[in-house]
Amino acid sequence: MCGIIGIVAKNNVNQDLYDGLTVLQHRGQDAAGIVTYDNKRLHLRKDNGLVKDVFSTNDMLRLEGNMGIGHVRYPTAGSSSSAEAQPLYVNSPYGIALAHNGNLTNAQQLKEEIYNQDLRHLNTDSDSEVLLNVFAHEIQTSHKLRINEDDVFNAISALHKRCQGAYASVAMITGYGIVGFRDPHGIRPVVYGKRDTNKGVEYSIASESVALDVQGFELIDDIKPGEALIITAEGEVFIHQCAENPTYTPCIFEHVYFARPDSLMDNISVYKARLRMGDKLAKKILRTYPDHDIDVVMPIPDTSRSSALELANVLGVRYREGFIKNRYIGRTFIMPGQKQRKSSVKKKLNAMELEFKGRNVLLVDDSIVRGTTSTQIVKMAREAGAKKVYFASASPAVKHPNVYGIDMPSAEEFVAHQRSSAEIAKEIGADWLIYQDLEDLIHSCLRGNKNITQFDCSVFNGEYVTADIDQNYLDQINQRRNDNAMQASLDRENEILDIHNSK
Repeated sequence: MCGIIGIVAKNNVNQDLYDGLTVLQHRGQDAAGIVTYDNKRLHLRKDNGLVKDVFSTNDMLRLEGNMGIGHVRYPTAGSSSSAEAQPLYVNSPYGIALAHNGNLTNAQQLKEEIYNQDLRHLNTDSDSEVLLNVFAHEIQTSHKLRINEDDVFNAISALHKRCQGAYASVAMITGYGIVGFRDPHGIRPVVYGKRDTNKGVEYSIASESVALDVQGFELIDDIKPGEALIITAEGEVFIHQCAENPTYTPCIFEHVYFARPDSLMDNISVYKARLRMGDKLAKKILRTYPDHDIDVVMPIPDTSRSSALELANVLGVRYREGFIKNRYIGRTFIMPGQKQRKSSVKKKLNAMELEFKGRNVLLVDDSIVRGTTSTQIVKMAREAGAKKVYFASASPAVKHPNVYGIDMPSAEEFVAHQRSSAEIAKEIGADWLIYQDLEDLIHSCLRGNKNITQFDCSVFNGEYVTADIDQNYLDQINQRRNDNAMQASLDRENEILDIHNSK
């Protein structure tokens, strides 16, 4: 999962891009980057790390220009090397930089086409570089010194026919403008807005509406599935549907976990969707355990807070904050390694004995993926004095790999893999466990946009909206992931050996 942003303004955009990436930091903590355009030159800074660590004062001063794009990365395909930090850039044609959120499911096939047919060279294993080169090649087919909006729209139409999977992207064409486009299924979110200044109207494209809000941009709309939006350097705006048969099937896990609650995505309030998840889950608890003995409901910070609060209200049970979060520790779900996830939980959360001691506690989380965090949190609750520990998940059991940009490709990693709810409860140490029903989750997220009739729920039901995923593909990405993990381990061992030998 990644965060993207692009701005065309009347003044330097460096600070606005930085602020926007900071707001989108929850979408990726592995790397950050910004590229701006000024006086026929591009200025680029990117590296591994958080936004605040990647950009120094001197870096910001060098990022001059009234037009630019930015990216925060959470790696899914390829490695986590700084070479794959985005935005990525190609010199021909015109000079194009691109930032991408999602994952191409036919990246391997496209890599061969790019080399053998498009006669282009790839420098990384990133599928984002594949997307960039496909876009660049299709624009190059116009064979024009100066392009217009029709050339760009034709290029994206051709890109849609070649690329499969999930992609919400912003691209900057040197001297021309910024382009935002979204895959024909609309799997990953992207919105755009404007703000009025004394020098004229400025525009921004971003993964979530909150990145517009904090900078004073008024939300105009989402880029619809298959659509492309052009904002020229002069501030002209063009929008066009570039896909032949677009469908509206956004990823439901955005509402469950990834997005900030103060965002609107596809005209649906993430906050209200999570409140409805809590309402639906409470009603299921009342049906399943009508004589429950829950004394207190507690969220596992932060994503589940909205659902837990509404759940407590419907149950008529006290709501308490039993876990205090260290806000300087990253989100455990998007940490790249299992060891990192394990080691960070106790550093991230501290249980207040005052709220647990002698009580039957219902812990509420947005989801249960590997079960590592849940197991440790249940243990912490018992150590803090809870008599009984119950567990509720605001989403159904995660049982299937995600192929659209979320790092959980192996079914065997899931705690729900080939286990019943009772077996999972035993595995994580809870007295009982209850999951949200998928139908209730879908109903919770649908309200607000009549054009959406379904979501991509593949992590829950194994149904992939791009219809190009089979077991052979899942086996391949699992093998590549294992190879990457093995290589990372070898690199670390070699690094330790080098340090030892240098002493």
